[in-house]
Amino acid sequence: MRQMIFRQITPRILAFLVMLITLMAGQSPVAAAGREQVKAFLEITGFDVALDSIANSAENAPLMLGKEAGDFGAEWSRMATQVFDTKVMRGIAIDILEQTLSDEALAHAAGFYASPLGQRLVRVENAAHLSKDADQQNEIGRAAVNEWVSEGSLRIGYLQRMNRAIDVADTGVKAVQEIQVRFLMAASNAGVLEGEVDEGMLRALMAENEANLRIRLKENGLISAAYTYMDISDDDLKTYADALEQPLMQEVYELLNAVQYEITANRFEVLAGKMAGMQSGQEL
Repeated sequence: MRQMIFRQITPRILAFLVMLITLMAGQSPVAAAGREQVKAFLEITGFDVALDSIANSAENAPLMLGKEAGDFGAEWSRMATQVFDTKVMRGIAIDILEQTLSDEALAHAAGFYASPLGQRLVRVENAAHLSKDADQQNEIGRAAVNEWVSEGSLRIGYLQRMNRAIDVADTGVKAVQEIQVRFLMAASNAGVLEGEVDEGMLRALMAENEANLRIRLKENGLISAAYTYMDISDDDLKTYADALEQPLMQEVYELLNAVQYEITANRFEVLAGKMAGMQSGQEL
């Protein structure tokens, strides 16, 4: 198993591990290594693939406007791919993390994910992010949750601990609401929506539905985790939960969550502007 794992480590990750050892030894890496260090951090933790998967959310844009993708012409797919370009999104993430991610937090998180268990977890997480069949994931994950609940399995508790740990500040609900508000306001300002949207009323409506959204997000998070970690043992899930509950790891995830939410909101705002020129089947 160790040989299989390390055969998958790229030269970039190997270079990063050298820098990681330097950091843990208390020595400062050369200044020029900063940006490359962050790039390697994204790869070794799998956050690069998580960023890429933001593009999958583009299909929800027309739905939030009460429309369908076909309403925006034959060029919709190309335009959405252009806006959610993976190089652009990774570039934004690197720019932010280069200024905000501390060496200590970076070294701590990367040290865990560089381990054999860490790399195995990254592989299953990446596979889940890259999967295109959301309905199948949901069906399998929900069935697994129901089975484990009926059995009284400890796995449910471990998965719940993991989900709480990666959003210890409980920002998920507010972030989803903020992304929706920013997109709908951008769409309104761009003329994609008929009539003006009152931001105050929109936020008030979301506040009324916040409890239901929180329940849905927790349910979906558990189902998603059940699918993702299907082949990970109970003992390894416990180890992962323990690792995610460490203060430095929570510091990392608080920052990564903020980066992911900001990039999503930013791209949806750009998308709204592009959609304005594609209504009624028009092409770019």
